[in-house]
Amino acid sequence: MSTLRLALAALCLSSALPVLAADPATATTAAESAPDVHQSEARQPLPERSQEDAAALERQLPADEQQQLEAGQDTFLALWKPANSSDSNGVVIILPGAGETADWPLAIGPLRHKLPDANWASLSLSLPDMRSEASQARVVEPDSIPTAPAPNSSSKDASTTAKPIEQAASVGTENPDAQAQSDEAIEVMAKADAERIFARIDAALAFAQQQHMRSIVLLGHGTGGYWATRYLNEKHPPQVQKLILVSAQTPAQVQPDLNQLTPTLSVALLDVFYKDKPLMRKAALQRLQASKRMNRSNFNQLGLVATPGNREGEQEQLFRRVRGWLSPQPVDKPSP
Repeated sequence: MSTLRLALAALCLSSALPVLAADPATATTAAESAPDVHQSEARQPLPERSQEDAAALERQLPADEQQQLEAGQDTFLALWKPANSSDSNGVVIILPGAGETADWPLAIGPLRHKLPDANWASLSLSLPDMRSEASQARVVEPDSIPTAPAPNSSSKDASTTAKPIEQAASVGTENPDAQAQSDEAIEVMAKADAERIFARIDAALAFAQQQHMRSIVLLGHGTGGYWATRYLNEKHPPQVQKLILVSAQTPAQVQPDLNQLTPTLSVALLDVFYKDKPLMRKAALQRLQASKRMNRSNFNQLGLVATPGNREGEQEQLFRRVRGWLSPQPVDKPSP
């Protein structure tokens, strides 16, 4: 009986040997031919933040306010509200700033909703993300940087503590060629940013003309004011008669500066800034002085004061000033 068991065991072992001795190349080929889940799934580029914001607005806002406009290869969301009148004065095309949406609660949303009651249609645009700012390091104010205690020069750790600081200070100075290449890359991306934004303004102007608007005004908030100014400076569209800047500022990594562009404009300009913000007030003063040097009679500047805790009142004040400049009321002459 034991002899039979040994024979059966030997038979099973001999039948398994060909499998164990299989050509390792065959196993390798089989493994290579097996689909790799990670490689088969091509990495799709993440959507821009502006695209996600626009998609959120599409879900929240009425469909009759939404317009999908085409700008080159891009399709973008614009929010349209016709004037509440049978005889509109025209349209105000609104450009939001960096990180803002076409219905941003500061300036953008309130103005686009209120202007139709003042006999002006509004068209608020979604602007693309700035690719030239994608790799920019976060700016930290000097006052917010904690001060480390000075190392004891008499200790043996003093020299090792100083080395990282010295190395950090020398970053960017060791390889000027790399820095030049980085600057060139940022310049190329900034040019691409301008082209994408200009294409969207082109599409907005085309839409406004299709609505037979007799007057077209550009209004930019934050960095949107910069792009509106630069567009007029470079394109000179004859259909745009006025420009409104609200808290305008120049984007990082972009040239030329806003203060260099505004004095050369030929359109009427309203420059709104907030006097309680020192940097904004300083930049506004530079624009005012430059306009005086250019002897510009169609440059108007308005300094407002922010009212913390009363956002509704602050936005209403802005709207009233914008409305008054767009459609000035005739002044009654005193009777003789």
